[in-house]
Amino acid sequence: MSFFKDISWFRYKRRIKLLILLTTVIIIVMMFPKGEAIESEVTVGSVWLKDDLIANTSFPIYKDPEQYKMERKQAAERVFPIFVKNENMFLQNVDSLHSYNNYLLTILAEEDHELNNDETFLSPSSLKIYKSIYDNEKPFERRVTPLKQIFTLADEILKMVYRNDILNLLYNEIKKDSIAYRIGRYDNIVPKKNYQDLKIVHDKVAEYVNSKSNNLSLNNAIIEYVNHFIRPNLIYNEKLTEEEVLHAQDKVSPNIGIVNENERIIAKHERITEDKKLKIDSYRKAIAEQSGFINKFGQLLGTFLHISLIVLLYGIYLYLFRKKIFHDNTKILLISIIILLVSSITFIINQITVSSPIQLLVILPAASMLLTILFDSRVGFYGTVILSLIAGSLRGNDYVFMAMNIFAGAFAAYTVRDIKNRTQIFRSFVYILIGYVVSILAFGLERYEAFDEILIEFVYAASNALISPVFTFGMIIFFERFFKITTDLTLLELTDINRPLLKHLARVAPGTFTHSITVGSMVERAAEAIDANPLLARVGSFYHDIGKTINPDHFVENQLDNDNAHEKLDPKESAAIIINHISKGIELAKAEKLPQEIIDFIPMHHGTLVVSYFYEKAKDLSGENELNINDFRYKGPKPNSKETALVMLADACESTVRSIEEPDPNKVENVINSLIKIRLADGQLDESPLTLKDLKIIKETFLNILLGQHHKRIRYPKQDEMENVKKNSY
Repeated sequence: MSFFKDISWFRYKRRIKLLILLTTVIIIVMMFPKGEAIESEVTVGSVWLKDDLIANTSFPIYKDPEQYKMERKQAAERVFPIFVKNENMFLQNVDSLHSYNNYLLTILAEEDHELNNDETFLSPSSLKIYKSIYDNEKPFERRVTPLKQIFTLADEILKMVYRNDILNLLYNEIKKDSIAYRIGRYDNIVPKKNYQDLKIVHDKVAEYVNSKSNNLSLNNAIIEYVNHFIRPNLIYNEKLTEEEVLHAQDKVSPNIGIVNENERIIAKHERITEDKKLKIDSYRKAIAEQSGFINKFGQLLGTFLHISLIVLLYGIYLYLFRKKIFHDNTKILLISIIILLVSSITFIINQITVSSPIQLLVILPAASMLLTILFDSRVGFYGTVILSLIAGSLRGNDYVFMAMNIFAGAFAAYTVRDIKNRTQIFRSFVYILIGYVVSILAFGLERYEAFDEILIEFVYAASNALISPVFTFGMIIFFERFFKITTDLTLLELTDINRPLLKHLARVAPGTFTHSITVGSMVERAAEAIDANPLLARVGSFYHDIGKTINPDHFVENQLDNDNAHEKLDPKESAAIIINHISKGIELAKAEKLPQEIIDFIPMHHGTLVVSYFYEKAKDLSGENELNINDFRYKGPKPNSKETALVMLADACESTVRSIEEPDPNKVENVINSLIKIRLADGQLDESPLTLKDLKIIKETFLNILLGQHHKRIRYPKQDEMENVKKNSY
């Protein structure tokens, strides 16, 4: 369902249009760089064509943003991780070991102690030791003695491992080969190998214990028990390290020098080098920083006027040459969304400070193709120019960027101006790539760019050439559905005779189907000749009579025998049935969700004409005074476009010429002239943009087509015999 289906007030309100345009301009203005004087963007290799640039104030020369970022990163990488020693860790661990030893001895000292009674109070490692030495048959002293020996061994191991400090991180978790040992306010840089990590400590404990005993089970228990009381005493301090990193980064100067007041920054006709560009960019920032509120407001106002003028140019073009688009706010909103989409992508890319030419990833050609497919090639081309101006302005009035996108966008619009299917995405890729490659090569040679830099730009341009068509063909269906816009792609899909409505028409009303197809070929040729939309006219003709599927036998083209259903009906009833095929056709078209542009052909191909055959018949029966002519008149509206007017004329001409028994050029021409004159005199073409020149071309086109369809043919031998053969004779 269309978002705008039930809010027609939105479509034509002038205030809504102004609000859309104003919002678009304001959003784009907000995307402009803040605090910088926006002048023409300078590029390395180009020539300074203005007068000598003299500094009117002293200012620092800022480093290239990418270089400054790299230097800060390198400064951060030079910082060593800071570790702080916990002086009390060894004594705390020894104290914990002794306390736990005493706890175990207390358990053993209890009379008639059963192991299972208290095993839940023991750690897994102490429980293993306890079980390995427990023997109820031995006296208490003999059971305690080996346990005390183990405690002594544990105490000895603990003192051994703490002879050297223990890191709380493993070696592979410390990225550098040294650490900063913080003592008070000073750091000592020491190789990390001078200290132990827990893996080394655990290996030492295992080696030492295994050297004292061959009882593997007991050794494992002792190792686990001792390791439980070994905790690192040299602790990594993340907060102190981060502070040191920030301090190191802050020490990196953003400047590489200074320009004094009245010093020449660059001379006229001097080539812009990397150093000169840094000075120019720094000068622009210095001027912007010194400007007060009035200057900043003036800059903002200037930017607003700048973008307003660009958008106004596009608005004037639409007002003068595409009034239907200009007066429809939904279409204005759609154009605004496309403009803002390209502007947003440009803004985002401007925020990324890398040395690569990522500005070539602005998918402006996608916008060109969208505008061309949704509207037409001229709207697409002018939109390309406007979008290139806006995107170039966002990049500091970058002329090269503007020109490249105009070339590539124009080629992109060209590839889809007569789109027939979605496989044209491949052709779009080639043409967009050509547009970028030629422009990159032209400006690259002009600016003495290195060949490897040009190759890198080619790669980014190729990425854009691939992304833009994919994005276009992926988004087009959403714009079609959401904004209810009928593109040529939609019309091409509707020409498929296997669609439900056309299949049903061919099955239940074959005469009407044949008539519709014939009318389609007539209006397509005529539309090409008078600069109308041939595809729209052909599709409209296919569906203009779908209402006849309700009562197909009441229409003469579907009556295959001599029986006429109207002979048993009153002329007024017959006229009502004939007129009713319009409302029924509209109902069927809406149920099938046909575009409104196609639905318009159904009522407009008869306009407000009178069903003359039954009106005359009713006059003969009842007299003119007894009749209300409006009972025999179609409800309209009249045709309001070249395409709907073409179908009205072709519908009448085809059906009338088909009824001529022996058509010849004079008869056919007279019929066509008469039918067109009748509709002109009745005012049926008053609301259509057809001119007298168009009508002359239409007459000639219809005459050539109809004569070709109804030309005389030679009779074959024995044709009379074949025509009069009896039924069921073989």
